[in-house]
Amino acid sequence: MYGATWGWTGWSDRPAGGSRPVSRTTAPPMLTFDDEALVLNALPHGENGAVVRFLAFEGGMRAGYVPGARSKGKRALLHPGNRVSIVLKSRAEGQLPSATVELLESRALLSFEPQPAAILAWITALTAAALAEAIPHPRLARALDALLGGLSAGMEQTAARAAVARYELLLLEEEGFGLDLSGCALGGPVRDLAFVSPKTGRAVSRSRAQGQPWAPQLLALPAFLLKGGTTRAADADSGLALTGHFLARHWLQGARLEGLRRRAIAGTSEERLAAGAADSRTQP
Repeated sequence: MYGATWGWTGWSDRPAGGSRPVSRTTAPPMLTFDDEALVLNALPHGENGAVVRFLAFEGGMRAGYVPGARSKGKRALLHPGNRVSIVLKSRAEGQLPSATVELLESRALLSFEPQPAAILAWITALTAAALAEAIPHPRLARALDALLGGLSAGMEQTAARAAVARYELLLLEEEGFGLDLSGCALGGPVRDLAFVSPKTGRAVSRSRAQGQPWAPQLLALPAFLLKGGTTRAADADSGLALTGHFLARHWLQGARLEGLRRRAIAGTSEERLAAGAADSRTQP
């Protein structure tokens, strides 16, 4: 991995036989950052360029201007999910840096299958919307890379949906909105954790919730979010319902992100979703 570095681009020296220095105009110091990163999105900027957001493995989310980003060759290079090597350079703090990008691993083929394409679009958009600039998130970067790697390897549909729920849970934690799944909020046994309070985000054991008037309001806590392992389709549904409830508090207010998540969960396109809804309305 790499890190942020500083470098001078100007200099001055002395003539061979004299004692007085030759004055040369020096350029301001160049700020340079280099790292491996995952491409999140590209926003058109200028005539043919784009501002590209990356999730760097050590440096967090970074943005840089890529000239010619909308050309055919660079569109493939900057496809969301690609693993790349980046060098960002600027002359002052707060200035949008220019970005030099080198492809390390392409994830462009994910766009040709409905479920991987929908998950890729959702997870990169969520990450770009949630993270602040230049705050390191190495766990999140590794988790996103592993999720995209699994999708590229043909991860089974239920496993992919469960992986999305795990990533969303980690994102909530990284941004300071993590759920407390370490123990029962009411003092029940840890081995019996089965629910989460929709208000506090704290886990509740099955024995403490049993027979309580507020029990129907609790969100199911599937075992795979606590222990990992294999996942049933119903468990993946529960995990996504749980993370979706808390994501809605912070990042799901807009129709665009809501639509992207809905497609990712369904594992299909918006058109097929609409067609399925129309079919269900015509059923007796």
